[in-house]
Amino acid sequence: MPVTLHRTRLGSRGAPEASRAAILQAAVREFAEHGIDGARTEVIAREAGVNKALLYYYFTDKEGLYGAVLDHVFGGLRESVMPDLESALPAREKILAYVGHYFDYIAGNPLFPRVVQGEMMRAGRNKSPHVQRMAKQHFRPVFERMGQVLHEGIASGDFRRVDPVHFVPSIVALVVFYFSSAPAMRFVVDFDPLSPQRVAERRAAVLDFVSAALFAPQKNTGDRP
Repeated sequence: MPVTLHRTRLGSRGAPEASRAAILQAAVREFAEHGIDGARTEVIAREAGVNKALLYYYFTDKEGLYGAVLDHVFGGLRESVMPDLESALPAREKILAYVGHYFDYIAGNPLFPRVVQGEMMRAGRNKSPHVQRMAKQHFRPVFERMGQVLHEGIASGDFRRVDPVHFVPSIVALVVFYFSSAPAMRFVVDFDPLSPQRVAERRAAVLDFVSAALFAPQKNTGDRP
């Protein structure tokens, strides 16, 4: 007697992780394009290959889905960079590893800056119920650890004296603005800023800029003639 194999369909409750991931990916695209106010859950459900009932089963409502997208964006970033900041690398290597992985995370997810920009604008209008939780769970741990690394590097003489309150947001701007401005930049520079070659060039430029801004001149410890 032949054996019938039953495959769980995407969009059923029998494949929760795959369905949830598909919804989040579709939601990132929709929120990046239209913001939370203009985003449509029926479009997200259709793009994810699920029905609206299943979408609401996982995320309750559009605001809950938006909050999950923010956790997906910021939580993934935290997981990408915290191991660098908590490593035993020398201070200079630690910072460059952090900046490099930060850049790679955004380069691999070029829609994320548009989602973040939308949330920051919403928070500025006091309309975001998520920003305080995002700051506590995701922003503050990275900022505090970055501050510790910077102070350690300053104390060891590896870094110039910088204020983390200003230097950390400057790194964020160096990385994120390039990707958020890419649609307009292509008309300024006459090439695709998001081509693999240009992204690689930008990565090298960001690391060089951070090194020049932060690293103190190394002392020559060799014997003088």
